[in-house]
Amino acid sequence: MALWSCTTADAVSRPHAIGERHRRLALRGSMAARRTYHLSMPLAPDDFHANALAAADAEGRMPLSRLTAWEIFPFEPDGLRVVPLKPPQLPEPSRRGEDGVSCDSCAAVGQGDVWQDDRWRLVTFSEPSGAPLVLMLLPKQHVDLPELSDDLARELGRLVVHTARAVESLPHIARAHVSRWGDGGAHLHVFFFARPEGFVQLRGTCFAIWDDLLPPTPRDVRDADAFVVARALARSYGGIATAQPSGH
Repeated sequence: MALWSCTTADAVSRPHAIGERHRRLALRGSMAARRTYHLSMPLAPDDFHANALAAADAEGRMPLSRLTAWEIFPFEPDGLRVVPLKPPQLPEPSRRGEDGVSCDSCAAVGQGDVWQDDRWRLVTFSEPSGAPLVLMLLPKQHVDLPELSDDLARELGRLVVHTARAVESLPHIARAHVSRWGDGGAHLHVFFFARPEGFVQLRGTCFAIWDDLLPPTPRDVRDADAFVVARALARSYGGIATAQPSGH
């Protein structure tokens, strides 16, 4: 799922002094945590690759796993093949928003916003997708998850809970799936996928794949649901709902 394009270098290279201080302190804490938690190092990339290839065929393909037998798996296993596992690429390519690469999220401030307060934004995507509603929560400051100050971390925890409550309060929505990957962009972004009620086949980790496979939800329905969530979040957590349902 593509995010926004970005050219705002100032938001990345010249953050406010206070924000930069918080970021450096958080990064220092993250480095200390690595020294504490990684007393026994995990497999090096080449060792991880060699261990995986021990289970692969001559082309480097893994056998199909038990995942293909799950009722939530969106593909039939007959004829399905796993792509060959490539060797590690080191150093990894820079993500958007780091090492001089422009940040999508910083450039898109105000685009797709449905709710905001002084430090956070909740946004929809420019085009609806297969899920009834997909939202993304981002800090306004350019930081990733390990770089959050303790204050922002506390706010994130509360916002995740309040946003999930608001999504699950929608009619015919069974669950709010919450995900953070962060491999494409260095600006923290947390996804909320609204799973439709009654579709047990869409449960679990494959729902993000179904979101790409299913036809898009009608825009007016998606926008109306986003407006309801934004208003509910403003009532329960604070901030302001900036969305309006389609046609308003």
